[in-house]
Amino acid sequence: MPILDMSTCSLRELNATLQEQKTGTNNTEWEVLHPRGSHAVAVGLDGPLTVTVRGSTGYYCAGMNKEATILIDGSAGPGVAENMMSGKVVIEGDASQYAGATGRGGTLVVKGNASSRCGISMKGIDIIVHGNVGHMSAFMAQSGSLVVCGDAGDALGDSLYEAHLFVKGSVKSLGADCIEKEMRPEHLELLAELLERGEVTGAKPEDFRRYGSARQLYNFNIDNIDAY
Repeated sequence: MPILDMSTCSLRELNATLQEQKTGTNNTEWEVLHPRGSHAVAVGLDGPLTVTVRGSTGYYCAGMNKEATILIDGSAGPGVAENMMSGKVVIEGDASQYAGATGRGGTLVVKGNASSRCGISMKGIDIIVHGNVGHMSAFMAQSGSLVVCGDAGDALGDSLYEAHLFVKGSVKSLGADCIEKEMRPEHLELLAELLERGEVTGAKPEDFRRYGSARQLYNFNIDNIDAY
């Protein structure tokens, strides 16, 4: 397994090396040592690689990911997996603000807690959080799923569109146009697959509640002015 040691390798060299590994390379598994909270580690990858980062990272780790599997053996700073297209990002620790922001595909797994605005403006990504999420999570979420195995903070799903929100614990408050919805068989099936993909044990789909859009803010209506 090739090793990139950030105590001797610059961030530019690290990302350039990983980005050069396109489909067909024999070097598909990589290890990154001593990230020491560096920003923008393993961004813009475009190929079926597996990259294990041994330590915690700063801003925007695994951003714009496509096809790669990125494992963070620590915690991640703000914007982890931002705008990812496909692939999988797994964080063994906690994630800071706006994890998975604007993500268009792929899977983000946070085995600890996620801070505020988790999944903001998500557009197809699936996010599974083993712990809690902070306030304004799934704000303006358009599609995809957010699974929270713990509790959710204030204004969950504020102004969301058609994303699926599943919460096992308590919700401090719901945001504008977000309501609790019936958990139908197709949602239980979807959630079971998400829990398996997110490596969640000890939780059943029946333990969760589902939230989604009331669809009252799709078009401007003067009667709803206080909700905008």
